[in-house]
Amino acid sequence: MNVAIIKYNAGNIMSVDYALQRLGVNPLVTDDHGFIRSADRVIFPGVGEASTTMQYLKNRKLDLLLPELKQPVLGICLGLQLMCRLSEEGNTKCIGIFEEEVRKFDPPANGAERWKVPHMGWNTIYDLKTPLLGEDLSNRYVYFIHSYYAAVGPDTVALCDYTVPFSAALQRDNFYATQFHPEKSGKPGYQILKNFLEL
Repeated sequence: MNVAIIKYNAGNIMSVDYALQRLGVNPLVTDDHGFIRSADRVIFPGVGEASTTMQYLKNRKLDLLLPELKQPVLGICLGLQLMCRLSEEGNTKCIGIFEEEVRKFDPPANGAERWKVPHMGWNTIYDLKTPLLGEDLSNRYVYFIHSYYAAVGPDTVALCDYTVPFSAALQRDNFYATQFHPEKSGKPGYQILKNFLEL
């Protein structure tokens, strides 16, 4: 199986690479349009800032390529956010695969100690509606680190609560995305990556 990991100006790519290798897959980290189009699976991970990363994608026309892909595509963390319509981070127009808007956590003043930003660490996901996750992962703990979140909308297929309910996962057609990091989420994350490869 050929798996492409989108190469762009963001961190966390190598941890995804290592996680896939543990599943017996040797992915290629690339921004080559031809290879990405022909890959069996495409993963769009990342940790970073929305506006500078979108500019990097535009410079390489990856923002135009991604919505055209027909194979299963998985966005992770910043990848999920950039696949949305708009991000409050830098007031950034994103790729627009998903309709949801990305907003910054705004903890109530009287809960600042409880609701620290970024939302970092283990939290549960629930109300799962996608084969990527499977019902057996409902209420399981997965690993998050983010200051911005996708609001709940028509593409939401899993929820998490942190100051507000937000989209832990999104799906539209062949496009899947998780706000949490499967590659850092132990056995549940391993199962999610396995599910993605088997879609």
